[in-house]
Amino acid sequence: MIEYWHNPRCSKSRAGLALLQESGAQVETRKYLEDSPSAEELRSVLERLGVNAIDIMRSGEARFKELGLTKITDDDTLISAMAENPILIERPLAIAGDKAAIGRPPENLLTLV
Repeated sequence: MIEYWHNPRCSKSRAGLALLQESGAQVETRKYLEDSPSAEELRSVLERLGVNAIDIMRSGEARFKELGLTKITDDDTLISAMAENPILIERPLAIAGDKAAIGRPPENLLTLV
C-alpha cells in the first residue's frame, strides 16, 4: 500500500496519482492540506527520503517568506513550519514501507511500485 500525500488542485499531484494507479499500485490518498502531517510524520518521511527538510519544502510559496524562512533555516524550524502550514510541503509525496518518493517528476513515484 502506498500512502499518497495529495493535493487534487495540483496537476503534478493528479498526474502522479494517475501514474501509480495505472501501474496497478494500491494507493491510499491523504489530502495533506486538510489532514496535515505531524512533525514526527515529517521527520519519518525525511529519514525515508534521506534528505533535509528544505528538500521537501515549497520555498517559492508566499507563506515561506511570510514566516521568515530561508534555505539555511534549521531542520527543526522548517519541520515545525510544515506541520503548521502544510502548503509548504512539496507535492506529491508518496510513502511505501521504509521508502518514500517525491513525485517531481511524477515518474519518481514508480520507484515505490
